[in-house]
Amino acid sequence: METCIVRVWLPDRPGALGEVATRIGDAGGEIVGIDILERSAGRAIDELAVQITDVLAIPALVGRIRSVPGVDIEDLRVLDGEAHDPRADVLEAAAVIVGAGDRATLLDSVVTHGRRVLGGEWAAMLRMDDGELLAGDGEVPLARWLVAFVEGSRTSARVSSGESGPDDVVWSPLPGTGMALVVGRTGAPFRARERRQVCALARIVDTRLVDLSRRLHPSSRG
Repeated sequence: METCIVRVWLPDRPGALGEVATRIGDAGGEIVGIDILERSAGRAIDELAVQITDVLAIPALVGRIRSVPGVDIEDLRVLDGEAHDPRADVLEAAAVIVGAGDRATLLDSVVTHGRRVLGGEWAAMLRMDDGELLAGDGEVPLARWLVAFVEGSRTSARVSSGESGPDDVVWSPLPGTGMALVVGRTGAPFRARERRQVCALARIVDTRLVDLSRRLHPSSRG
C-alpha cells in the first residue's frame, strides 16, 4: 500500500467531503486521515491522507476527485514510507523540544521535527541581530535572504499570526531570544492552521531556550 497526501478545495457545504470520499473509494483508495487547514469565502481546504494499492492508481484517483463539482486539487504528494498523523507528529515534536538538554540539540530538533510537522522543504533558525544561521534542515536559502525576508515582513500587521510574506514561506519571531523560525516549501501555500502551528512551535522553543539559558547563566536571558 502507498499513502499519498491530497490537499483539496471543497465547497463548504454538507456532503461535499462525503462525495469526495466516495469517488476516492471508486478509484480503489481509502481515506485514513483528514486535517482541516482553512475555511474562507465559502470553501474549505482539507488535507486528506489516502491509501492506495499502487502509485499507478494516482491518475485515476485525481480524475475521480476532480469529477466532484466545485472540488479542486491544490497539491498531491506520495509519502516516502512515513506514517502520517499530524496531531501525533506535533506532540512528538513538542516532546523532543521540551526534552532537549542543551541549545544545540534543541535548535537541531526544532528544524528537523518542525519541517516534518509542517511539510516544509526546509526549515531554519536564525539569530536576528547578526543574521547568523543557527540551524537548518533541507535546502535552506542564504542567511542574508532569510534576514531580508523576515525584516521585510516585520511591518505587516499579520506578523503576530504568522501570516506575513509569500504564501510558501512562513515565520515566527522568538522574542525572548532574538531568533526567528522560518519554514518554506515550493508549490503548496501554508494555510491558517499551519501558520498557527509555526507560531505555537516558536513559543515553545523560545520558552525552552530562555529556560536553558537561565540554568547555565543565571544572570542572562539568552
